[in-house]
Amino acid sequence: MRTPIIAGNWKMFKTVEEAVAFIDEVKGKAEVEGVESVICAPYTNLPALVEAVKGTSLKVGAQNLHWEDNGAFTGEISGVMLKSLGVHYVIIGHSERRAYFADTDETVNKKVHASFKHGLLPIVCVGESLEEREAGKTKDVCRVQTEAALQGLSAEQAAQTVVAYEPIWAIGTGKTSTADDANEVIGYIRERISVQFGSDVAGKVRIQYGGSVKPNNIREFMQQPDIDGALVGGASLEPASYIQLVEGAR
Repeated sequence: MRTPIIAGNWKMFKTVEEAVAFIDEVKGKAEVEGVESVICAPYTNLPALVEAVKGTSLKVGAQNLHWEDNGAFTGEISGVMLKSLGVHYVIIGHSERRAYFADTDETVNKKVHASFKHGLLPIVCVGESLEEREAGKTKDVCRVQTEAALQGLSAEQAAQTVVAYEPIWAIGTGKTSTADDANEVIGYIRERISVQFGSDVAGKVRIQYGGSVKPNNIREFMQQPDIDGALVGGASLEPASYIQLVEGAR
């Protein structure tokens, strides 16, 4: 049985004070038995968030990392640094990182390996653009991105990886895939993981949907057999909304 996971991706929002106030609001309320609750925040908030969630079941994640442990990489943060903070998860290969900051299938794979090297669990994002969708390439894009991201992992590592299917055309646009369509693509991703690592591993991998997920549609996605949670942007920024998302995942 796969444990549903709701991961809020705050992107470039919230000061340290706002982040701590958020945790104060959701403590006890976004801690639902049988659901894993995660907040992925800007680097500046991570130390305060790790401290704020102590004594709770809430987990903290970063939004990116560099694949090297250290070096002349101005502005970057390594897995060594994140691990020293007590961070649990890290988002890798988000479409915004791919589009604006030159993440590629190769660098995503390097980052996935770096995360495991330092005891961090990756949330790997895959998904197609509107043009690719209209050209009938959705499954091809997801196959290539997923297989590349997981290349070289052990079966144990692959089983611990969280994959987030995020159709780019649905992120922050108000548009969303239907639950049936999302489940079909996620089911296909699971099939490809089975080809790569075997059915036992594929059955353990948690695959989220992301793309304009909100409290009023979370349940329809969670009712699908292959969808194990959601990676949520804007709707995770308000405490009441985040609580509703977690409650909707059980």
